Amino acid sequence: MEHPFFAKPILNSPYAYPMAHWVLDENGQPTQDVAPTRRTAKFITPIPRAKKHSGAERQAHLDLAHEVSDAEQRYHSAIINGVRAEVDIWRSLPNPSDWGVTPETARLLQHWRHHSFSGVRPFFCQVEAVETAIWLTEVAPNRGKVGQKFLDHLQNANDEANPGLLRLALKLATGAGKTTVMAMLIAWQTVNAVRRPNSKKYTRGFLLVAPGLTIKDRLRVLLPNDAESYYKTRELIPGDMVGDLRRCEIVITNYHAFKLRERMAVTKGTRSLLQGRNGNAIDTLETEGQMIQRVMPTLMGLKNILVINDEAHHCYEQRPEPVVSLEDLKGDDKKEAEENNEAARLWINGIRMVQRQLGLSRVIDLSATPFFLRGSGYAEGTLFPWAMSDFSLMDAIECGVVKLPRVPVADNIPGTQVPVFRDLWKHIGNDMPKKRRDTAQSLDALAIPLKLQTALTALYGHYETTFATWADAKLPMPPCFIVV
Repeated sequence: MEHPFFAKPILNSPYAYPMAHWVLDENGQPTQDVAPTRRTAKFITPIPRAKKHSGAERQAHLDLAHEVSDAEQRYHSAIINGVRAEVDIWRSLPNPSDWGVTPETARLLQHWRHHSFSGVRPFFCQVEAVETAIWLTEVAPNRGKVGQKFLDHLQNANDEANPGLLRLALKLATGAGKTTVMAMLIAWQTVNAVRRPNSKKYTRGFLLVAPGLTIKDRLRVLLPNDAESYYKTRELIPGDMVGDLRRCEIVITNYHAFKLRERMAVTKGTRSLLQGRNGNAIDTLETEGQMIQRVMPTLMGLKNILVINDEAHHCYEQRPEPVVSLEDLKGDDKKEAEENNEAARLWINGIRMVQRQLGLSRVIDLSATPFFLRGSGYAEGTLFPWAMSDFSLMDAIECGVVKLPRVPVADNIPGTQVPVFRDLWKHIGNDMPKKRRDTAQSLDALAIPLKLQTALTALYGHYETTFATWADAKLPMPPCFIVV
């Protein structure tokens, strides 16, 4: 009989405060017991256990807190759970006049929490992420020692890891709707900035930075005048605030745009000629100001820009005194680390250019995995210490926000002590094609490793069983089989 968790994992409404969670065993695996409380923030891996167990296999299930570099960089659950508890108390206050926020913020909070949406309604986790940013900005500074403790942690974390920048990371499971959170953050900041122009807490200028073209295009719904704007299609603001929102300036770009470009094409021979006998190098790169003019001209008249990083785990400063050095890495691991560092350096340096030229109020990082990458100098998997909220994949599964990941558990590969399906890449990576995208035409899509074929067969076998079960139950829509 299938484990109750994998048969019916959903315990909570996606729109209400979570009131129950599956109890996990010492290996981070779900038991059959349900606890009548919300799950506390911590590292967990909600995927099925393989059929065959051993000591070595159990080690693979240790949560990520065992893999960080030192006590200072552990998953700071006390801080995250502490902020969550304070936000819970604040949220429960019935009288908006006791919330300690501006009337505009109070209107938005009431709208997100209680409006009768005709279509898509914000999930609880989306509202909670924005509530956390609001609480830290408007409420915590006036809460004495209680609020100051969390603000001090945030400041100290940034002083150490991002000197001169104030970053706030909101961790939200993949599929939980980061784009909606961005829209709500923009609405909160813009409405307050328009109606309180002298306040430095708010801005109507936003720089949204994404790692790729696909994500950049997806973020167009954050533009108030876009045909599919979330503010209109998802009713994210009261009608009387629409005019205020139109006064915001939003630039959506890729971090690649921060790279300073050549202002003129100069051949090597011409460059040598222009340098002359003295050999003084000629500077043909654009200046920081010219980059700002090229990438974000509409923000140039504004101050205190708010940067929102999507997939923010690609943006970090390298640790000055690395716990893990590049010299400790070999082969593909080292190459991956170098690529991570190059991308992160370009991204964070671009943000610093914006800070120098325009001024920043804050950087808000959104990611399902706000962890330092390999090559950062931190132990791979270390949580960004400026992360102040966490709605994990397990939370999202229990609330019905995302689907349960499936791992093939039907069979073990003969001759192996530990089932390989939980860590498939480690076992097939060397057998996969190494060619780059420019030569991908010569790759054979059917020439895949035997272990990968076995895993796909096991997964599809489970799908066939599920398909038949749904058909017997005469469900109107068949299940969909997607492999990522």
